[in-house]
Parts: sequence; structure tokens; C-alpha cells
Amino acid sequence: MRIVHLILLAALSLLGCAKAMTEPGKDTTVNTPTTAGNGSGYLALGDSYTIGESVLPANSFPYQLGAQLKAFENPVIIARTGWTTDELLAAINASGSKGKKFGIVTLLIGVNNQYRGYSKETYRAEFIKLLNIAIDYAAGNVQHVFVLSIPDWGVTPFAQGRDRWQISAEIDQFNYINKQEADRAGVAYVNITPISKKAANDASLTADDELHPSGKMYRLWVDALLPIVKQHLNK
Repeated sequence: MRIVHLILLAALSLLGCAKAMTEPGKDTTVNTPTTAGNGSGYLALGDSYTIGESVLPANSFPYQLGAQLKAFENPVIIARTGWTTDELLAAINASGSKGKKFGIVTLLIGVNNQYRGYSKETYRAEFIKLLNIAIDYAAGNVQHVFVLSIPDWGVTPFAQGRDRWQISAEIDQFNYINKQEADRAGVAYVNITPISKKAANDASLTADDELHPSGKMYRLWVDALLPIVKQHLNK
């Protein structure tokens, strides 16, 4: 499977100082911007959990999901490690992709809002904007938009020495918001947070950077996501 990587210079220059959650102060840039959407492809919006930080692109959840769906292989991705909701919004605006349509759209965003201590009120407002954009990308079909919950990085080795309970509690609060807004919009919500917690007892579910999911973990996410996507595509 040929994976096409293009560099979105406008978004990179605009967001070049975004802080990644791999190491304090380290900026990790990986970006696969949009190509033309004709209503039949797959668009994945998000951050490091969408690009598959520290794993091969083929092992990220969008590529694993696309491979399972066949008709949606080679997903278009707008994501970068470290992005918050406002940075994803800015990247979408800079991408020139508005007006393009896709068969399915996934949205997973918010861990860096939590990590940087951003307000939940701002998260809600910006998440609503992103959700509306995702629905527009899906040609207004809410059945073809899928929101994933934020995974719990508090169980990873990266969180050692931090208050793991507080991390989990804060992520739950952000997930309460994104689920509430997904439900209001009539969009499918896939809660992968309990799956992410399995990394506490299985090191193989965490990538070598000791923070992000491994390909094996992403496969578990896809196992949860796939039947929901298939069900909605058949409606």
C-alpha cells in the first residue's frame, strides 16, 4: 500500500512552535495534509494519536481502519503531535480543504488541551466548531462522522512521578464534554479510554517512547471502532 505524505507548509509555519507531549519542550512535527476529497475517502482529524506518533504510519488507527474497510484505504490525515483544538482549527483553515467531501470522518482531539491546562469551556467551544467542520466534510451526514474519546496517558511510563489519578480525572472531564457534544450532534461516539488503560498492565500496548500507543493498541481501538463504522455506513 502506497502511503503519500505531503507537507503543508502554511500550517507548519503557523504552528511550528506547538509543544508535543512526547518530551517537555520537544516539538515533533509529522503532518499529512489533505488531498482532494470526492466524497468517497476517509478523513482523520486529530493529534499524535491520529498520526500514530512513534509507530509506522501503517500501524496508526486510521490506516488500520482503512485497511479493514477496503474502500477507505490510504486515509487523508490532518494531524500533528502536540496539537490542541485551536491548532487543529487553524491547520484546517490553512489547508484549503474546506468544501471537500469524504465518505467517513474521524475526530480525536483534546489530550493536549488537558496537558497544557487549557480551560474546559474553551475546549467545548472549539470542539463544537471541529465537530461541525467534521460533519461538513461528511457532506452533512452525521452517520458518517465518528468521535473517539481521549485515551488515558496517565497509565503510561511517561506519567511516572506525576499524579496519575489527577490525569485520569481530568481526561474524564474532557471526555464528558466531547461525548456530550457528539451525542447532541447525533454523531457516533467510540469510547476507547477503557482500552487505553490496559497499557497499565501490558507494556506491549505502549510505543517505544513510553507515552503513545503501539500498533497493537491501535488494533484494539480499530476492533472497537470497526463494527460501529460498518453499522453506520449501512444506514
